[in-house]
Amino acid sequence: GAFDPLEAIADVCQRHGLWLHVDAAWGGSVLLSQTHRHLLAGIQRADSVAWNPHKLLTAGLQCSALLLRDTSNLLKRCHGSQASYLFQQDKFYDVALDTGDKVVQCGRRVDCLKLWLMWKAQGGQGLEQRVDQAFALARYLVEELKKREGFELVMEPEFVNVCFWFVPPSLRGKQGSPDYAERLAKVAPVLKERMVKEGSMMVGYQPHGTRGNFFRMVVANPALTQADMDFFLNELERLGQDL
Repeated sequence: GAFDPLEAIADVCQRHGLWLHVDAAWGGSVLLSQTHRHLLAGIQRADSVAWNPHKLLTAGLQCSALLLRDTSNLLKRCHGSQASYLFQQDKFYDVALDTGDKVVQCGRRVDCLKLWLMWKAQGGQGLEQRVDQAFALARYLVEELKKREGFELVMEPEFVNVCFWFVPPSLRGKQGSPDYAERLAKVAPVLKERMVKEGSMMVGYQPHGTRGNFFRMVVANPALTQADMDFFLNELERLGQDL
């Protein structure tokens, strides 16, 4: 997860007449936090924003929003099917409220209800605490990871995605060997298989460019605690001690 310099990008878009879309699927929820909302400075200048409350806020899947500055009914002009048997124009209420004729899938569930109910139950302060807690736990995980032998960050995280390699005992101190990267890339898939079969954890891994497989721990669940972060690291060490 990363946050781009939106103000600078918006200046370029404004100068050249470009549409500015901000993919805030994960990061959009930081706007609910007084502490972290500065990360999205400039988002108010976007022409469109994608936001997925089912990610950082952990609303039930699926819960996504596309926010548009446009007031010319752009979505209907792009996606409207003109199906008179579905979307009559002479209804007794404002047909602008019919979202079915503005999206590709036509009929859909009331996904916004999930966010509305959660917001009513938690309140703005409760959702802000979710965001702040995720940042705090991600930072705790990073600091604990740095203290332990055998853990190596892919990069210093900006957000709640913590990417790292677990370097097993057999590879420690051998970073200069010709087959180091190839052997290290095989570690994460083995540990993923072991944790799943143990039933202890479910943490994803991925390669990126020339970087071999590394773990990508996303700290978002509001039920997580520092003890869970400790267990996560301890379990990786236990599962990988013979590699």
